[in-house]
Amino acid sequence: MRTQTEQEAFWAGDFGDSYVKRNVITPASRVPFFNEILGLAPGVQSVCEIGANVGHNLIALKSLVPSLCVTGIEVNPTAFGNLSSIPGINSVRSSIQDYEPERRFDLVFTCGVLIHINPSGLPQVYKKMAAIAEKYVLINEYFNPTPVEIVYRGHLGKLFKRDFGSDFLDTIEGFEPVRWGFLWKRMEPAWDNSTWILLRRTG
Repeated sequence: MRTQTEQEAFWAGDFGDSYVKRNVITPASRVPFFNEILGLAPGVQSVCEIGANVGHNLIALKSLVPSLCVTGIEVNPTAFGNLSSIPGINSVRSSIQDYEPERRFDLVFTCGVLIHINPSGLPQVYKKMAAIAEKYVLINEYFNPTPVEIVYRGHLGKLFKRDFGSDFLDTIEGFEPVRWGFLWKRMEPAWDNSTWILLRRTG
């Protein structure tokens, strides 16, 4: 049986609960970004978000395409309680490492989740994302050209920046970049200066 990582325990505990209370996001504010992504990723009928929190991104996606089949994976019990109460969202309390779905999804994505995974565990996470993605992978995270650790609210070992898109492509075969961009908080306050990369399965 796999041992829970320090980071998983951290986010599943009190700090993760505080994060849920502190970060209140209106799903409507996320609609413009996901509308752009769906325009770049034709044919998406099913979506899986890794680290879905309380479901604001999935609600935004459902508002754009009500027929979309959406699944959210969440490790924090408080966030999962909120997520599981939303009609039309399939919710799973699990880490990405332990998640074993019965199907693939047209689009698998993260928003501010990979930054909180220990770098030593990223290859396993990338492999799982690729394994469950039928067509597309979307990575939306803090960017740094070289790997760096950031002190996060006084905690060490909890936030890591890097070029996640390149890291994914260097680890996983069979994907290519579609588009990438920067969500500048000054102009798009629903986001926090994150860089996104949309990848498409080839072959």
